[in-house]
Amino acid sequence: MATPFPFLFLLLFSLLPSVLSQFSISGVLIDCGVNTSYTDSQGLRWLPDSQFITSGVSKNLSTPGLFTTFSTLRSFPYNATRPRKFCYSLSSYRDLNSSRAKRYLIRTSYFFDGPGLPPVFDLIVDGNLWTMVNTTADYLAGSASYYEVVFPARGKTINVCLAGNPNYTKGDPFISSLEFIMLDDSVYNATDFGKKAMGLIARSKFGASGDTERYPNDRYNRYWQPFPDQIHAKTSTHNITSSAFWNLPPLDVFNTAIVADKGSPLAFQWPQQVSLQRSSYYVALYFADTLPKSSRNLSVYINGYQFYDGAVTSDGVVVFSPEWILSGLTTLTLAPGSGSNLNLPPLINAGEVFGLLDLQNLTITRDVTSLLAIKQQISNPPEDWTGDPCMPPEYPWTGVTCTYVSRIRVVALNLSSMGLTGTISPSIANLTALVNISLAFNNFSSAIPDLGQLNYLTRLDLQDNHLTGSIPQSLGNISTLSELFLQNNNLTGQVPSSLLNNSKLNLRLHPGNNFSPDPPVP
Repeated sequence: MATPFPFLFLLLFSLLPSVLSQFSISGVLIDCGVNTSYTDSQGLRWLPDSQFITSGVSKNLSTPGLFTTFSTLRSFPYNATRPRKFCYSLSSYRDLNSSRAKRYLIRTSYFFDGPGLPPVFDLIVDGNLWTMVNTTADYLAGSASYYEVVFPARGKTINVCLAGNPNYTKGDPFISSLEFIMLDDSVYNATDFGKKAMGLIARSKFGASGDTERYPNDRYNRYWQPFPDQIHAKTSTHNITSSAFWNLPPLDVFNTAIVADKGSPLAFQWPQQVSLQRSSYYVALYFADTLPKSSRNLSVYINGYQFYDGAVTSDGVVVFSPEWILSGLTTLTLAPGSGSNLNLPPLINAGEVFGLLDLQNLTITRDVTSLLAIKQQISNPPEDWTGDPCMPPEYPWTGVTCTYVSRIRVVALNLSSMGLTGTISPSIANLTALVNISLAFNNFSSAIPDLGQLNYLTRLDLQDNHLTGSIPQSLGNISTLSELFLQNNNLTGQVPSSLLNNSKLNLRLHPGNNFSPDPPVP
């Protein structure tokens, strides 16, 4: 049957002997809520999360016998009226000599021990709404949960954020661990990471039972879940090396297989119990003949459409499509291929399927840099001022309003009555799309910076602070300014005549302040 789906690739390898007996992970493994670093039984080094995030509360779990990574967690405050995101900031590497961005495997894990059911919340990477975290089914089964994505580095950091969503359930978002692992350039390199990210749906080792395949067998600590089949499972009779496969799967995934009965196709649901939304998916299937120096022909169908028809050798075959349309429950069918020897029925060793995520635009760099400079001069900034200030649109920073028309810009900054202390950074003038600034009823103690660059500013409210110095002359040159509230500060000097003579300006200077000469109270 001809396939209507584009971008199907076949990789055949005469596999080289593996020279990689020891692997070290390039990245960081973070145990959320733990106080000190440690090395686990696999030889992996875990760090406490306090150096990657400043918000949230750590908690020790009471369930006995937990792995160390699940014995603590960090939770974040839920706010139904003002949803907020809380972000881990992770340093990333981008090769300036290459057009390809480095990509990272990001895995977040969760274990909840009550009371009640675990909360449901959103998971965000670099301003992209990745997925809804719902661990209820795993919690009721007494199991941990994890979510995994392959994401490109688009700057010096990648931010992984949790956010309570009032459309789900009430409760504090939480996380047990966070893994951030840089992948080799060959891994999943058919995906355009300038436009896409990859969210894991399933990664299976067919015909296997027992423990999950992971590090050190998989150098990136990917989890290959056993997909048992007591009737059709078969163990390989020879060893296979896989160092030449682009996706660098672990060797052991080729040691087991699901093998169809002679002369008959074999159909099974994969991924199991997962109904997929109609969309494009990355699918990679791994094959190796279980007999040494042997080959067999087979056909593979996904939901009735032919995915592959050709040979499988003992050297190994990978068939993948970076954009294959899937919808609903998915059936994988193995059938004898053209010219098959019916004594060698079709088989499959392993498979991966990812959902493709469209990468969203981010707040322009100038606005992000300016807000970070403003944050540095506030002694107690809002705790959710991490990650992208405007993205996703459901979770902008506290006090930040954005526009999303052509470019993503900050158009309003309202931090009134937040008990903030510190100084007003001159970098606020670099937020050139600002229409409204309100920093009233705080404890700022600096001079008013030069805001003459803000050609769209209509309202500036700085009342009830501890501001000093004189009013900048440049404020009188902002033709769009219609409201200026400066009362109850410690301002001195002469009020610019351009402000006093502007009949369209709602100007409030009293009470407070010590101008000379003191303008009349309107």
